[in-house]
Amino acid sequence: METANDTAAAQKPTPVNNTMMQAFEWYVPADQKHWLRLEKQAAQLKHWGIDNMWLPPGCKGSSNEGNGYDIYDLYDLGEFNQKGGVSTKWGTKDDLLKLSRKAKEVGLGLYWDAVLNHKFAADHREKCQAIEVDPENRNKEVSGQYEIDAWVGFDFPGRGDKYSKQKYHWYHFSGVDYNAANGKTAIYKIVSDKSDGWAQTPDVDGEKGNYDFLMGSDLDYSHPEVQSDVLAWGRWIGDQIPLKGIRFDAIKHYSESFLRNFMQEMDKTFGSGWFFVGEFWKDSLSDMTAYLDRMGQKFSLFDAPLVYNFSEISKSKGADLRKVFDDTLVQKAPICAVTLVMNHDTQPYQALEAPIEDWFKPLAYALILARDTGYPCVWYGDLYGIKGEHPFPPSCSGALPKIVLARKLYCYGLQKDYFDYATCIGWVRYGTWDYRYGCATVMSNAGPGSKRMHVGEMHAGETWTDVLGWHQDRVVIGQDGYGEFKCGQTSVSMWVNEKADGRNRFSEKFDSDIYGA
Repeated sequence: METANDTAAAQKPTPVNNTMMQAFEWYVPADQKHWLRLEKQAAQLKHWGIDNMWLPPGCKGSSNEGNGYDIYDLYDLGEFNQKGGVSTKWGTKDDLLKLSRKAKEVGLGLYWDAVLNHKFAADHREKCQAIEVDPENRNKEVSGQYEIDAWVGFDFPGRGDKYSKQKYHWYHFSGVDYNAANGKTAIYKIVSDKSDGWAQTPDVDGEKGNYDFLMGSDLDYSHPEVQSDVLAWGRWIGDQIPLKGIRFDAIKHYSESFLRNFMQEMDKTFGSGWFFVGEFWKDSLSDMTAYLDRMGQKFSLFDAPLVYNFSEISKSKGADLRKVFDDTLVQKAPICAVTLVMNHDTQPYQALEAPIEDWFKPLAYALILARDTGYPCVWYGDLYGIKGEHPFPPSCSGALPKIVLARKLYCYGLQKDYFDYATCIGWVRYGTWDYRYGCATVMSNAGPGSKRMHVGEMHAGETWTDVLGWHQDRVVIGQDGYGEFKCGQTSVSMWVNEKADGRNRFSEKFDSDIYGA
C-alpha cells in the first residue's frame, strides 16, 4: 500500500526561491577594502537567504576612487599600476579572487557588472574629424565637419600586451564630449570612412533621437576590432572569476546585436545557464518589452516602472496599494523582471534619484520578496546603510534580513491575493509538499490593518505569529482554514506557524555593521 512518504518521495523538490543582492552603493568608502568586506560577510549573506551577488564594476577606472563606470581598462581587475595605483576602488585582483573563493565555498554566486559602452581617461589625444550634434536630438547636426583633438588614445602602458594586445584609437569610437583643441564641451559625432557614426535605432534606443552616445569616449561596435576585443574579454573574465552571470550597464546606448552575440559567445564558451540582466533604465513598459522581444533569448531587465510606482505611492500615506503593480515589467513579463526597491542610480543624491520614504521600504521589500513573480534584488545601501556626505542607516529598521529569510523559508506555493481595499492589502502563499508551512502577508499604508485570509484547512488549529516581530498578536487558524491577520499602522507583518522549522533563525543577531567587521 502506498504511504504518504512514498507519495512525497515521488514528487519533485520545489525549486528554492533565489534572491540576488547588489553588493555596493555609490558612496562606499574608496578605501580599496570592499572585496575584503564582502568576503567577510559572504557566509552571513548566504545564511540570510542571499544566493547571488551583483558585484560592482571591478575593471580599472579613471582613478582608484571611481566606481568603475568611468572605465579605463577591461583587462585590469586591480593588477597593474595604472591610473593612480594598482588597486581599483574595491581592492586588488588578489582580494577579488579571495572573495570569489569564499563565495564558492559558501554557495554564493557572483554576477559581474560589465561596462561595455564607453571608456574614460585616455592615455593620449588624437586628431579626428567630427560634427557637433544637438544634445536633445543627436540626429540633428549643429555644425559642419571639422577637426577636433579628442582623448581617444588608449595604450594601457601599465599592462602592456598582457591578456590583450588591442590598443584603441579615434576610429574605434563613434563619439566624444570634449575637444581639447578649443576646450569646448559638446557632443561630437566622429565621422570618416572608418566610422559609421551613430549606431542605428533600434539597435540603440531612440531617446534623444539616437541614444548611442552616453558619456566619455563612446565605443563603435560596428568596428570589427572593438567587437573582437570585447568578445575576447568576455571569455577572459569567465576564466578569471567563477561567475554565474553578468549585469550589463547602459544597454540602451550600444548595439543590441553585439550584445546578443556576446551572450551567445559566453554560452558557447562556458555552457548555457548564465544569468544575464541589462540596465535599460526607462519608465516605459512598451519600450522595455519591445527590447526583450528583439533580444530573442533569455534575458532580464530591471523593473524601473515598479521603482517609480514605489516612489509615487510612498509619497502619500493612503495611496491606492492595489495599483502598485500597474504597468510594471513584473506584471507584463514576470519571468524577465528583476524587481528592486532602490539601486546606486536611484539612491539619494544621484542623477536618477527616486525617493522612497523610509516607512514604505519594508512594504516595498515584502512586495518583491514574498510574492511568486520576479527575481528580487536587495540593495546593499538598504541592508548596510549609505555612507558619504549624507549618510543613511540600514532601512526597514534593520528587519530587511528577516524579510529575505522569510522568502527563503516560507514563501512557496500557490498565491492568493487579497487586494480588496485601497490602503490594506494582503496575500497568502499556501506552501508546497516540501515547503509546507506557507506564509500570510498583510500591509497597510494608513492605520492598523486587518485581513481575514484563507491559509488552508490543513493548518486548522495552528497558531501563527509575525516573524518580523512587529505585531504581537497570535492568530489561531480556524477549522475553515481562515485567520484574521493584522499589521500595524503604515507597516507590514508576515505570519507563519509559530512552530515552523527555521523560526529560531529569526532570533539570531543580524550583523549590519559591515564597516566595523
